Parts: sequence; structure tokens; C-alpha cells
Amino acid sequence: MILTGVWRVERETTRKGVALLNYGLLVMTVTHTLTHVFQRIHTALFPVIQREFSLSLQQLGIIAAIPPLCQALLSIPTGLLSDRFGSRRMILVSLVVAIVGSLVASQTLNPVMLTLAVSLVYVNTTIYHPASYSFTTRLFRTRDRPKALGIHGAGGTFGMAIGPISVSILMGVFAFGWRQVYLFWVIPILLGIVAVLLLKSEPVEDAEEDVPAEAELQNANDSLLSLSLVMFLVFLAIRMVAGQMINPFLTTYLVAEKEVDEALASLIYGSSALMGLVAAPVGGLLASRMGEKRWLMAVLSLSYLSLGLAVALPGVVAFVALYLAYGFCNTLGMAANSAIMARLSPSRRRGLGYALFFLPGGVMGAVAPIIAAHIADAFGLGSIFIVALAVYAVGLAVLKLGVKV
Repeated sequence: MILTGVWRVERETTRKGVALLNYGLLVMTVTHTLTHVFQRIHTALFPVIQREFSLSLQQLGIIAAIPPLCQALLSIPTGLLSDRFGSRRMILVSLVVAIVGSLVASQTLNPVMLTLAVSLVYVNTTIYHPASYSFTTRLFRTRDRPKALGIHGAGGTFGMAIGPISVSILMGVFAFGWRQVYLFWVIPILLGIVAVLLLKSEPVEDAEEDVPAEAELQNANDSLLSLSLVMFLVFLAIRMVAGQMINPFLTTYLVAEKEVDEALASLIYGSSALMGLVAAPVGGLLASRMGEKRWLMAVLSLSYLSLGLAVALPGVVAFVALYLAYGFCNTLGMAANSAIMARLSPSRRRGLGYALFFLPGGVMGAVAPIIAAHIADAFGLGSIFIVALAVYAVGLAVLKLGVKV
């Protein structure tokens, strides 16, 4: 009965808008989880992989850098394909690529095979994001988008969390090998494919609402690039440099510098993203009330303050607690980030718009780990956090002064 009502709502023209909780958003949220499951597994495994293949920090940096480079190269083409062929088809393609990547990872014999496998599961997210975000933003009116994107983002953060946590549980409790961890996730992804196939329709235009005539004219013009959009992309790129300096080496830092057990390090790494189950939807709700940019400035400031205190204060407990606070505040801003991109891109070019949105992550994700590895070799792993904080501060200034929404 409930599902029938959901299908009826989805079949109605999307220009009238839909209920916040509907089957389309549910599928986007679940598949977002499955898409991001693999994103942090390899970095959670870095201490194990480093020991098994006798790798240096710089070699780990290269393994961390190549998959985002593949993302960067394919980002714009996948956005164009999403606009051309539709969200549903591209999401199906992304999940198939994820399965192929997980199967390759399960048979890894050397670092080259591992890099290929991780690159495939990263490309999966590159294909997925423009399609999924386009689908979600077109379902809802502007005022409801931050809330919907918060729910959608919670799925992604849960995926980023459950990947490293599954490493901890499957290897620590069930004695899986790390290759079997990748194989474990094939069946859930197959179920995700079934859920996407059950989608009977997809929106092609934004939900209708009362907007000024000037805004309608601007949207109809289908002009994508503007000064605010360019500055927003610059902000994202700067922010990604800092984040991608920290993420690949966090578990290595915890094991080497804080003397934390490898399984516990993976659990800590995953727990930061796990809190996104609460932070992402709450952040979306508050962003819709306070305004996206204002909210984003506030939570990012708190996030960077938490990271600074984590570095400054001694002890493992203080570091872990403040690192988790840093991750929580970062995720509070996720929906606002995505909603700003929707405001800055016209409906019929939104696939390309979100391809540009995720492009800085791919480009900087290819560069930042290598830079971080050189910094760590020269000055120690802890110095990565100090440099990242300085980079974060520059990005915040760009957001404040350069982005008008």
C-alpha cells in the first residue's frame, strides 16, 4: 500500500515536487552507500598493504594518487553522458564497474593489480555522482534540496564509514583476508542494481516553484560557467588538497605515531564518516533554514578548529575525539555544498555541473597524497596536519570572499 503511494507520487510530473521521503530518494541514498563503500578500504588497509608488499610512504602515496587521477580524467565525460543518457542508466553502469573493481581486488597479486582495482572502484563514483545528484536535485524544490541532499549525503558518508569498519570487523573478528573484504561487497551491490532497475521514472527538469522572472530567464539560458561557480570550484579544489593530504595517511599515522592497533585504526577512520548518518541530514535541515553559504562557513570553521586542537593536544584519546569532531563538522556542511552547486548550475546541464563539482576532488586527490608523502618523509607524519590546516584556511577565505549565492 505504501509502495503503491510512493510509485503514484513518482509518476506525477516532477514540476509539482514530491514528498521528501520517496522511493527515488531511498534508492539514491542506498546506492550512494554502496558506491562509497570501497573509497576508504584501501587506505584503511595501507598498514597491511605496506607490510605485505614492502612499500615506502612515497609508493603508498602513488597508489593513493592514481585512482583520483582516473576520476579527474573521466569526470567531465561522465557528466556529459549523464545529461545525454539519463541518470538511471549511468547509475547502473557505475555499479557494474564497482563489481568489476571488487573482483579484481579480490585476486590482487601485486601493487599494480591493487592500483587497477582501486582505480576501477573510484571510477565507479565518478560515473555515479553526476547521475545521482542530478536525479536527486531535480526531484525537489530549491527550499527542500538541502534536506534531500542531507539524506542522500548520509548514504555516502555511511558507505565511507562502513568500508573501513568492515575491514576491522571482517579481518579482526571473522579472520577474513583483506582480499576477501572486497569480495564480500559484491552481493550488496548486486541488490543495489535490482533496486535501480525498479525505478520506473526519473525527473528531467527541476520541480516547479515560484521564482523571479530574471531567475527563470537565467536558468533557461543554460549558461553553466559564472564567476561564482568558478570561485566555488577553486574553493573545492583548495579544500580537497587539504583533505586528501590527511585521509590516505591517517591510519598509518595512528599506527606509527600513536601506536594504535591496525584494526582499531581502521575502526577510528571509519567512525568519523559513520557519524555522517546524523550529521548529513541534520546539516541539510539547518542549511535550509540558515542559508547554505552561511551554514557552510560556520561548520567548516568549527571543523578546522577541531583539527587544530587535535594536533596541538597530547594523547591518543584527545586526538581521536577531536578528529571525530572534525569529521562530524565537515559532514554537517555536505548538503550545503551540494545545494550551492545546484543553485549555480541550470537544470538541463546539472550532470555536467556535478561533474565539475567532483572534478577538483579527482585532480587534487591525485596530487595531494604525493605532496603529503614528501612532507611526511621530510618532517614526519604529524606535519601533514599542520600544512593541511593552512590550506584549509585559504579555502575558507575563497568561499567567504569569492562565492555569491
